[in-house]
Amino acid sequence: MHKSAFMISVHLKALRKRTEISPEEERAIRSAVAETRRIRADEVAIHSGVELNTSLLLLEGWMARSKDLESGERQFTELHIAGDFADLHGFTLKRLDHDVLTLTECTVAVFPHDRLREITERYPHLGRVYWFSTNIDAAVHREWALSLGQRSALSRMAHLFCELHARLELVGRTTGNSYELPLTQRELAECLGLTVVHANRTLQELRRRGLVEFENRQLTILDRRGIEGVAEFDPAYLYLDRVKL
Repeated sequence: MHKSAFMISVHLKALRKRTEISPEEERAIRSAVAETRRIRADEVAIHSGVELNTSLLLLEGWMARSKDLESGERQFTELHIAGDFADLHGFTLKRLDHDVLTLTECTVAVFPHDRLREITERYPHLGRVYWFSTNIDAAVHREWALSLGQRSALSRMAHLFCELHARLELVGRTTGNSYELPLTQRELAECLGLTVVHANRTLQELRRRGLVEFENRQLTILDRRGIEGVAEFDPAYLYLDRVKL
């Protein structure tokens, strides 16, 4: 199997964890890819306000949705991992109100909007599948808003670590309770609405309580029940159960 076709399988795996995808629908998804691209780390892959005629599916690497203030402060509003569309909502919006950044070197599959329109019109079930995907994105945004507005820094960080484990496990990117987390402390702080100093202190507290280890870009959850308790983590918002769409 060609490498790009194999990497598309990560996306199909995520879809099939939640719903049925027929072989014919799989072929339609694969045929909708115009090309694959590699994007360097720390680049703006999609600029806010720019008219869009394609959407990007992340095959390898990490991306973030980002909003900036004029003063330079930056807030991440969602992280994207392999298998995620970074901007499927751009299919209908045609421009984004935020940037999409690469946090690592990334490989993406490019889906022209005319091809997305064709496959969702030809296969209405795929239209519902991708609508469902954007609904999950919205649910993640709501959970992050709750964290930023109401959770303590400790609970906020614990919740993010639990969420990422659940999402990465879905696509086979965990090893037991461990996963790669290639974020700098500044990027972690920008996910959580904290200063770098506060984020570092919060991480140290999670370590002191014996809940996590974070070394060499590898996050290990040492006490699953303990960290989920601190986070008050309920994965229901991720809609991990299979559904008929």
